[in-house]
Amino acid sequence: MQGQRVAIFDTDLASPGVHVLFGFSPKAGQCTLNDHLQGSASIKECAHDVTPDLVRRHHGRLWLVPAAMESDRIARLLREGYEVERLNDALFALSEALKLDLVFIDTHPGINEETLLSAAISDVLVMVMRPDSQDYLGTAVAIEVAERLEVPAIKLVVNKLPAYFDADQVKERLISTYNVPAAALLPLSDDLLALASGGIALLDGRNHAWSQAVQEFASTLLPDREP
Repeated sequence: MQGQRVAIFDTDLASPGVHVLFGFSPKAGQCTLNDHLQGSASIKECAHDVTPDLVRRHHGRLWLVPAAMESDRIARLLREGYEVERLNDALFALSEALKLDLVFIDTHPGINEETLLSAAISDVLVMVMRPDSQDYLGTAVAIEVAERLEVPAIKLVVNKLPAYFDADQVKERLISTYNVPAAALLPLSDDLLALASGGIALLDGRNHAWSQAVQEFASTLLPDREP
């Protein structure tokens, strides 16, 4: 995906967190997705360039549309609400304004209005799960909803897979449980735990087994484009 123009929307309005990966914190006067949803800013004003140097050197660009991080602003949006259609319109408007190749939507880890909207308009729905019983149950519900919404493609990513797990058995369980194959198995990594979301692991350790698995998965998202 080198050379792509990409935007990431953080639509987990109740507990935003994507900004941490990029070391981004809005300064006074900088807008967030909340501002657009409540009608006080254009969506382009809410998109912030967070392109890492390595990505820029390979002619890529990356914009982040963060959600507000202050507790009072989160509470206000949840209390007053907003027109969900504004989020839908924002995704397409920013894509056109910045001539984007890809738009990633990070959602709340559950089913709510934003999650349903995001799934309904997506070309690919990526569900990240851990190999434990609780996640298996929650993922079953999410897949059923996605299938009812007729999402074109559903991809399952198993994260934090311990080394002692049998990868083939995990893949077989996914098929038998959901009839959806595993798109990627990402190993549990002490190195990532040590990073503690303090950076982008894929860039900080490009040759790491976890990073290589992510790169291999990323190449499957756009089969008709140059990886």
